[in-house]
Amino acid sequence: MTVHFIGAGPGSADLITLRGRDILAACDVCLYAGSIVPVEMLAHCKTGARLIDTAPLTLDQIEAEYLEAHAAGQDVARLHSGDVSIYSALAEQIRRLERLGIPYTVTPGVPAFAAAAALLCAELTVPEVAQSVVLTRISGRASAMPAGERLEDFAATGASLAIHLAIHALEDVVARLTPILGEDCPVAVVVRASWPDERVMRGTLASIAALFAAEPAERTALILVGRALAAGDFRESALYSVDYRRRFRA
Repeated sequence: MTVHFIGAGPGSADLITLRGRDILAACDVCLYAGSIVPVEMLAHCKTGARLIDTAPLTLDQIEAEYLEAHAAGQDVARLHSGDVSIYSALAEQIRRLERLGIPYTVTPGVPAFAAAAALLCAELTVPEVAQSVVLTRISGRASAMPAGERLEDFAATGASLAIHLAIHALEDVVARLTPILGEDCPVAVVVRASWPDERVMRGTLASIAALFAAEPAERTALILVGRALAAGDFRESALYSVDYRRRFRA
């Protein structure tokens, strides 16, 4: 058997990859994070598959499910929201599977920041405004941030910031970023991107806290910060210029 880690995407059941959908349809067991993976996603599962919501489980209990499926020779689909490469607890599960000698694969998914940017119709890397995107978070109960990864230091680079798992501390984020980026720096809070009840709040570091207070959310929200969000007067990319020589153009 094999454990297949699959990025389920940001929420909408049709934003899973074709590969992820096909693996889901072939597995006898599906472990999914029910607190953030919509039940509609389970429609892709094999008929009669054993469905296990991991939201109330500990890592030891999840490992026990892998061992039970391994003993029965049953392939497992392990659904995580967004993409499994960030904030998914993938590494700790893989470490245990390797210790147990259980094979696994990893299938990427649509990350939350990409879904949020799509909802905003925004490019996060605008020529000569921002050419980097920092995916980060703040310290929380689950784990602290490493000493060298300060939000202020990331902001000082001028990169677009996609701040995860921090909506509960929006005022703190604003207080830390304002001295560096200025009160007029564009901000967007995207709540439940791609879900039926998705919503967007756009403002600046000076206004976003009040806008959010009027329509609060407790979780499943992303904070995007950076000049690229409202860039209007910028130089077009040389890539498509008539003067740019490239091997694909006669």
